Amino acid sequence: MLPVMDLVVVLRAEDAVLDFLSVTRGSASADQEAGEHSGRAAPDPVEASRGGTVRVLCCDTRQWIDLAPGDSLADRLAALAPHVRAPDAPCDPPGPEALSRLLREAAEDRAARVWTHSPADNRRGRGRIGRDVAAGDHGLPVRHAVGYSPYLQFVSDEDRPLDRALVAAKLDFVNRHCAPLLSTDSPEFVIYTARVPAAERFFTTEGAREREGLFALLASLDDEAATVADPWEFETSAYERSRLEATTLWVAGHRAPAEGPLVEVGACEGALTARLAAKGYEIDATEPNALFRDRLAGRPETGYDTVRVHGDALEALAATRRLPGTAYLLIEMLYYGQDLDLLDDLPTDLVLLALEPAALAERVRPWLAGSTRWTQVDETVLVAPALEPVCGGRAYLSKRGSTGIALRRNATAR
Repeated sequence: MLPVMDLVVVLRAEDAVLDFLSVTRGSASADQEAGEHSGRAAPDPVEASRGGTVRVLCCDTRQWIDLAPGDSLADRLAALAPHVRAPDAPCDPPGPEALSRLLREAAEDRAARVWTHSPADNRRGRGRIGRDVAAGDHGLPVRHAVGYSPYLQFVSDEDRPLDRALVAAKLDFVNRHCAPLLSTDSPEFVIYTARVPAAERFFTTEGAREREGLFALLASLDDEAATVADPWEFETSAYERSRLEATTLWVAGHRAPAEGPLVEVGACEGALTARLAAKGYEIDATEPNALFRDRLAGRPETGYDTVRVHGDALEALAATRRLPGTAYLLIEMLYYGQDLDLLDDLPTDLVLLALEPAALAERVRPWLAGSTRWTQVDETVLVAPALEPVCGGRAYLSKRGSTGIALRRNATAR
C-alpha cells in the first residue's frame, strides 16, 4: 500500500515554510499514519520519519514542487527557495474549480490529504485559497493552518510545536531567501514575528457554514462579507442580541413611533430594522451592498408597509437629502473612513450613532469638539465588552462594546 501523500496548497512558496514546515519536512508521514491506524504509538509530529511524498502547489504560479521521500530538510528548503518571488510579483490564484482539478491531478488516485491556509487568514489572498480549497469537489480531506489571524483565537484540532532546530531552519530560510519580504510595505506579503509561528496549529472545518463563516467574518463590507447570510452572527450571538435590544430601547427613548420616520443607514440584513418595525416604527432602511439589501428586503419583518428599503450610502443621502427623517440612525457603521462632515447635510435634526468606545474616542469626539452644528445630548453604554465564541465555537474573539451618543442640530445651524 502506497503511503499517504501530503498536498500542501499555498499562495506563495514561502508559506510552505512559514505555516507548514512540520508538513513539508515530511513529518506527516506514512510512519505516523501507520501508528495512528494500527494502535501503535505514533511518532512525535516533529520527530517523525521523513518518509512519504509531499507536493507543494504555489498558487501564484500554479506550479507544483515535488519533495521526494527521503529528502532531508535542507534539501526540501533548497527546493522551495528558488520559487520565492518578489512582493510585487503578480499573484492571481486559481479559483475553486481550477484548484480542484489541480488537486485531483496531483493525487493521481493515491490516498492523499490536503493542507492549506485558513479561510480566516487576515491576508485575504491566503483566506480565499483556504476557502476555495475546502469548497472544491476533489474529495480529499483538508486541514487548515491557523496561520495569521490576529483578531481570533482558534480551537485547533492538531498542534505541532517546533523544536529549536526547526525554528532556526525557518528563520534561516526567511533571512536567506525572503529578505525583500522583511522590509516591504505590502500588508499582504510582509514577514514579521507574528507571521512566523514557532508552533504550527491545524484544524478541519466542519461544513460549509463554518468555512464560509470564517472567511466572511474577517471581510469588510464588500461582497466577500456577504458570502453567507448573517456573517457577523447578529441573529445567534448573545452579545449581538443584547446590543440590538439595548439599541432598540435607546432609540425608543429618543423618538416614539408616532413622531415620524427613522432613517437607518447601513441596515445590513435588517437585524435592527426588524426590531424597530415590530415596535411600530416607520423606517427607511438603506443598504448599499446588493446582497445584504436583498436579504434585508426579503425579511418577513421588513414586509410591513412601514418599512422601505433603499440602496443609498451615507454620501448619497447627504448629497440628495431625499430621505428626511425625525432621526438618522448610524449604528455600528462609521468604521470605514466616512467623512463625518456629511452629517451636516443629512435632512434631520437628530442623529443617533453607536460605535465601540475606542472608535468613538478616536473618530467622533475630536470631530464633535470642532463642530458648531451639533451638540451631544445623550451618551448611553449599550453593551459592555465581552469575549465570545464565533463560527460554532471554532474560534473566539473580543467584542469591544458599543456606546450610543445622540447629537442634536443646533438651532443656528438649521
